[in-house]
Amino acid sequence: MLSPPAGYTCSKHFDGYPCCHRQWQHHGHCRFVHGYSRSFTFWFAARELDANGFVVDFSSLRPLEAQLRQQFDHTFLVNADDPLLPEWERLHEQGALDLRVMENVGMEASAQLLWGWANELLQDRDGGRSCCWKVEARENRANAACYEALPGWFSSGVS
Repeated sequence: MLSPPAGYTCSKHFDGYPCCHRQWQHHGHCRFVHGYSRSFTFWFAARELDANGFVVDFSSLRPLEAQLRQQFDHTFLVNADDPLLPEWERLHEQGALDLRVMENVGMEASAQLLWGWANELLQDRDGGRSCCWKVEARENRANAACYEALPGWFSSGVS
């Protein structure tokens, strides 16, 4: 497990993203379309606080929250290599589902994707002062996956 970088840390939790997906290559019941109300927790770090005394001003995360809603709120997630993709696209065009094609719909890959989104926002806005070092993607109370890494621009101290 990655330790947070030296300095200040905080976290922000987002929940209430009902969506469905399937893992078409799974040999068990996960190959069927099923849904969860996903939630996500982001951990942030900074070596110095901003002018307000924050690692990250939570109100400044509205663009990230908008991305989460766009991707996961009442959507159908499908892997890019799903053999039924043409059918899902047809159903999307007919208005039967709100399709999002992802490299991998699993919680581990979702956590990594969101880590990238958070760090893109922070690097653009803060110029390397803060970063996201961990994301937890949760499908329910019992099951979650995390992605942890320091972006190279933060760990190297390069802004």
